[in-house]
Amino acid sequence: MSIISLKNVSKFYRNKKSISTGFSRINLDLEMGEFVVITGESGSGKSTLLNVISGLDSYEEGEMYIDGEETSHYTEIDYENYRRTYIGNIFQHFNLVNSYTVRQNVELVLLLNGCDERAIKKKVDEIIDVVGLKKYKNTKASKLSGGQKQRVAIARALAKDTPIIVADEPTGNLDVKSAKSILKLLSEISKKKLVVIVTHNYDQVEEYATRKISMSDGKIIEDKKLKSYEKCDAELVSYDDLIFKNKLKLGFRNAFNIKTKFALLFAVYFFLTLLVFSEYSNIQKQDFSNSLGGYNSLFYVNDPERVVVNKKDKTAFTEEEIEKLRNVENVDFIEKDDLMLDANGTIYDEHYSFYSMVSFKRKNELDHVDEGELGKANNEIVVESYKDSYIKYYLDEFFTKSYNLQLENIDNIFKVEISGVVYNDSDDDGVTVYISDKMFEDIKTMITNKKNKISFEIDDRNPGMISNDAVMVRTSSKVKEGEVFIPAVWSNACKNYDCVESLLNVSTSNIYYTEEMELKIANLINKENYKNFVEANSYEEVADVVFLNTNDYARLFEKGDYQISLFLDDLLKADETLKFLEDTGYDYYFMKDNLVNMNEQIMGIIKIFRNVIFIIATAALFFISYFIIKIILKSRNVYFSTIRILGATKKVSNSLLNIELLVDINVAFLVFLVLTYLTRIDVISWKFISDMVKFFTFKDYVMVYLVLTLMSLCISNRYAHKLFKDSVMNTYREEV
Repeated sequence: MSIISLKNVSKFYRNKKSISTGFSRINLDLEMGEFVVITGESGSGKSTLLNVISGLDSYEEGEMYIDGEETSHYTEIDYENYRRTYIGNIFQHFNLVNSYTVRQNVELVLLLNGCDERAIKKKVDEIIDVVGLKKYKNTKASKLSGGQKQRVAIARALAKDTPIIVADEPTGNLDVKSAKSILKLLSEISKKKLVVIVTHNYDQVEEYATRKISMSDGKIIEDKKLKSYEKCDAELVSYDDLIFKNKLKLGFRNAFNIKTKFALLFAVYFFLTLLVFSEYSNIQKQDFSNSLGGYNSLFYVNDPERVVVNKKDKTAFTEEEIEKLRNVENVDFIEKDDLMLDANGTIYDEHYSFYSMVSFKRKNELDHVDEGELGKANNEIVVESYKDSYIKYYLDEFFTKSYNLQLENIDNIFKVEISGVVYNDSDDDGVTVYISDKMFEDIKTMITNKKNKISFEIDDRNPGMISNDAVMVRTSSKVKEGEVFIPAVWSNACKNYDCVESLLNVSTSNIYYTEEMELKIANLINKENYKNFVEANSYEEVADVVFLNTNDYARLFEKGDYQISLFLDDLLKADETLKFLEDTGYDYYFMKDNLVNMNEQIMGIIKIFRNVIFIIATAALFFISYFIIKIILKSRNVYFSTIRILGATKKVSNSLLNIELLVDINVAFLVFLVLTYLTRIDVISWKFISDMVKFFTFKDYVMVYLVLTLMSLCISNRYAHKLFKDSVMNTYREEV
């Protein structure tokens, strides 16, 4: 039985004005094992006949049988199944995916037909080697010569392993040697398949052909058997549907393989995302900002995002607990030096105070200064201020003078010099002072002392003439462990005014713990000897200071982090984060809920008006985006016609298009999310993004994402409906 049989088959082409004939009343039987050559002049109908035989085009009259089955009732789905199961195509113009590599072009047919990916690699490599393109397997098709492209097309047809191979001028772009090797290969293949080729150059093929069919004016004028052949049965390979993993693989590949297309779609989706978020944020901004105004009299840093946290059992945080909190969703960062957050002071000289309410950071956090230098001495500081601060106009004066730095509610004074200035883009008058590690620790010590209740007893006698509130406890490298240096004025509390070798009991307590320690007094610090025992610029700095060894100080005061501050990434998710803290054993003080709001207003009517404007603006943006994306997608008709030729169904093609556009959307949306995150953590400075996203909740992100996704799927399905409504060849010929 013939595998292909045509009985009085005719093919016509219609346009608005006329009807033309592709071929007329063709009778033809083709059998397995044949190497059939169809030849004739241009316009004789040979390529049209090949397209009908291969199921790329339909016919209007007669009947074509496939393995004895009539095909006149075939729908496009039936032809898809036929092409997939029976036909391997080799085209004159290659029909390669130019943005794919050689390997990707060959493996494409196997992926479309559901082949096991583990078996694909070996098979593809073997076939590429057969056609002599081993060293080009990772080269894009667009970089190949015409002859090399034809070899890829042949390799692709061989990879499909169908019983019928049809080829339109398969050697038209090959040199003589290459053409002979390809024809020899096709001849070998025809022993177990039916090979039908169309060619102008019959002399080149004559050596291998078993049958010659000549055409003229749409009719067969000669059908001549040239040599005998061994008949065989058609062996159909069982194919499965394209598996989801491979759909994703092709969809992702298609999304990125044409850079211009990807860039255009990305730009459209990203621009749309920005505009929709921007419009929506204008509504949220006013409402949200009203809830953030206010102040807190207990804390210097009263950022609404701040949450002061301690453990319900009043024990210290472990590093593991802090790390877990750091990784909690919606936690932007954690400040372990919680007390230092609220440390503030004043910088002044003998004439006036020119910086008040300054905050402190370590100097090693800076990698540069805009004016002056970082400075190496402990008393050299760097001032950070906004660009238009008056300091830039008096730099010479600032760099040559000494200043006093005094903490709020603490009598101790640091003598400092300004060595450098850093400018920021802030528009407020807040000032940050960058100080040495030693000064940072000294300030931290003073604040710790202030927050603790400290008492002293010398041989069971309290140095009553000294106010405990005025005494500071610091460390000195010259104090041995177990010993202590005390102020000389405490000698009045000692027996015979001799405190050396006496025992000093130091106790400290706060809301978290109480600690006590007994130390031997080694020295009394006075105005004459202070430089020999401690580091200080003046005696006044140490007149009321008790000096301990570093280890003893740590046992009294550095018993761990009992209180930390979390800073939330998104205030609109605060309830979820606070509930997590409550459920996991933490107490908290949420700054936003403890701000005294001085500017609360009701904006109901204005809010309704803003919502209406948002809906109108968003609808306009979507319609504009729809038409732009539709224009960009017109370039995809050739690709999707090609994969249909190779055996992809409409459903598969549509799903690949859906995935491709969804990838584009997700990349644009992901880039937007990354930019928002980087803006939040101050890696980049983009005020437009920063101002926009701070007012959004998770549901807002989801809403915009779903709208974009649904719009994309709508575009994809509409485009697919238009693309796949006609036969594959008509679609290939026409612009979508």
